[in-house]
Amino acid sequence: MRVVIAEDSVLLREGLARLLADGGIETAGVAGDGPGLVAAVADHDPDLAIVDVRMPPSHTDEGLRAALEARSRRPGLPVLVLSQYVEQQYATELIGGGASAVGYLLKERIADVAEFLDAVRRVASGGTVIDPEVIMQLLSRHRRDDPLESLTVKERKVLALMAEGRSNTAVAARMAVTDGAVEKHISSIFAKLGLEPASDDHRRVLAVLTYLGR
Repeated sequence: MRVVIAEDSVLLREGLARLLADGGIETAGVAGDGPGLVAAVADHDPDLAIVDVRMPPSHTDEGLRAALEARSRRPGLPVLVLSQYVEQQYATELIGGGASAVGYLLKERIADVAEFLDAVRRVASGGTVIDPEVIMQLLSRHRRDDPLESLTVKERKVLALMAEGRSNTAVAARMAVTDGAVEKHISSIFAKLGLEPASDDHRRVLAVLTYLGR
């Protein structure tokens, strides 16, 4: 297996190359910035690119942008991104859309050499490797951002029936409750979804759209 390493820290770059060599993996080229990565991929046609998210000149997302550009120029290029911290936006952009042959690991995982080399091989072979901490934070954010998370089980059922186009009376019949109970559930749903009464908005429609778009 041949890899390209994009990392602006010479010490870490050389350390990675040594770890890979000990695992029988050749470092075909190295780069210290985004354009260098794109060029190295074009020159060496590696089996995998190992990329630091934050690289010169701004040390924000140059590494990720370069990795995405390299993949656009060589579709399917396996990319393993390394990051000092969990950066949810970058993780989501990299792995979004069901992409394969991608990985996102915190740099601290490199200390477990066997685990790191396993991740390298899995991504190079077309797999997806996501750091457990990244998954935890992404799931946590999803739960916080889900507008339906605050609804009770009965309120979710009412909203689901509303989404089917059922009237309050039909919902009440389906759930074996009174019309008044359904009205209370709906009022609670509107409140929890932040749908205040307004002359130009139909709250029932907006609630259903929220449900369908979750």
